[in-house]
Amino acid sequence: MARGFPYADLNEFLAALQRAGELHRVSAPVDPHLEISEIVTRTVRAGGPALVFDRPTRGDMPVAINLFGTERRMAMALGVSHLDEVGERIGSLVKPELPVGWAGIRDGIGKLLQLKAVPPKHVKTAPCQEVVYKGDQVDLNRLPGLQIWPGDGGIYHNFGLTHTKHPETGKRNLGLYRLQQHSHNTLGMHWQIHKDSTAHHAVAERLGQRLPVAIAIGADPVVSYSASAPLPSDIDEYLFAGFLRGERVEMVDCLTVPLQVPANAQIVLEGYLEPGERLPEGPFGDHTGFYTPVEDFPVLHVECMTTRKQPIYHSIITSKPPQEDLGLGKATERIFLPLLKIMIPDIVDYDLPAAGVFHNCVIVSIRKRYPKHAQKVMSAIWGAHLLSLSKLIVVVDDDCDVHDYAEVAFRAFGNVDYQHDLLLTEGPVDHLDHSSYQQFWGGKAGLDATRKGPAEGYHRGWPEEMVMSPEVVARVDKRWREYGFK
Repeated sequence: MARGFPYADLNEFLAALQRAGELHRVSAPVDPHLEISEIVTRTVRAGGPALVFDRPTRGDMPVAINLFGTERRMAMALGVSHLDEVGERIGSLVKPELPVGWAGIRDGIGKLLQLKAVPPKHVKTAPCQEVVYKGDQVDLNRLPGLQIWPGDGGIYHNFGLTHTKHPETGKRNLGLYRLQQHSHNTLGMHWQIHKDSTAHHAVAERLGQRLPVAIAIGADPVVSYSASAPLPSDIDEYLFAGFLRGERVEMVDCLTVPLQVPANAQIVLEGYLEPGERLPEGPFGDHTGFYTPVEDFPVLHVECMTTRKQPIYHSIITSKPPQEDLGLGKATERIFLPLLKIMIPDIVDYDLPAAGVFHNCVIVSIRKRYPKHAQKVMSAIWGAHLLSLSKLIVVVDDDCDVHDYAEVAFRAFGNVDYQHDLLLTEGPVDHLDHSSYQQFWGGKAGLDATRKGPAEGYHRGWPEEMVMSPEVVARVDKRWREYGFK
């Protein structure tokens, strides 16, 4: 089959970044204990390039990081010129007669994958298995895992693509979870309460069975993104990756567990979780900007590690925004807009601010048609898969650009009577949320910043917003240099 997608693997993506002037290689020795973290954080906040540390002082392979730190690099990762291209492609395929609601978004993705089905391709040999370590040969210290913050509980591997299967149905899940290194051959699996792999593990424990796990590090950029995408549990991430790539993802059987992994990954870890086994995991300086506390999580016993002959270790830094997950979060926001509009047709556009770490705040615009329409949309968002974890929803009219935070603030600060336009409720929150008085659930707020009318009890007559006449704007545009301005 002719190659359609530009990158077969991480190496080709890094080469493309280098050609585009989007990659900087650090040849000096750098310590994975805190030093890499500080360098990356400064680089991200300066809008700087992706980084490869060629000589980390721990481990025996280079570290690639900040690959998705800007919207431009994220678009490159997905093989498009801008992130909205993927959403537009989805929108052109999804038909309006699909049912609304959660069934609608699930059916919408399913219909896309039927229309453009590109299932994974099984191969017998793979680059990710060029070097094999089994049993006593396994040593996770070969990997330059990072300690990101001084208070972290130790070394973490932050971009391990975790593969599991439902013990009864065989349904595969691909997730992205942090992994704390407990020893040379054990890892703490921080999969949170709302994640699909947690459900797989719960079933295995109920059956008294070990759960096979395979972790791929350094997959191609689309597979890496797909692991972070908030797909419904019955949608295969590799079908979705194939749709995004426009070609099949090559996968190979693991050597010691009944799972498949991307053939072109850099590193693969294979092992089992024993039923009932837990170890303390954490603390960890997370993307919230705060340390998450120590909790008990399952333990992966790594029985086999395979790598390429010259592997590259891929990781990510977590911290208070802005950080590299900006690119990942914005990709999800734009890709899933057409599907979200199937679920909630009232929505015109939405924005997930990076400062809200993509789940604390949702800004949404609607074409308002009836009284309390904004409150209806709030309730719908709180019922929409992982958007149910949102703590604050701000609803504005359709003439407000949800990505212009100054304009949103102008509406939210000025268009609101808090006695009437603030909706307070409670519900589930993110596992990592530190502000809720109870873990996993807490208070939520919805802010109706739309124009109000008499049917909503507003009888004063909503004022007209001041807008300059188009003729004057055009005249001033034309004469701007005449005024002496550049």
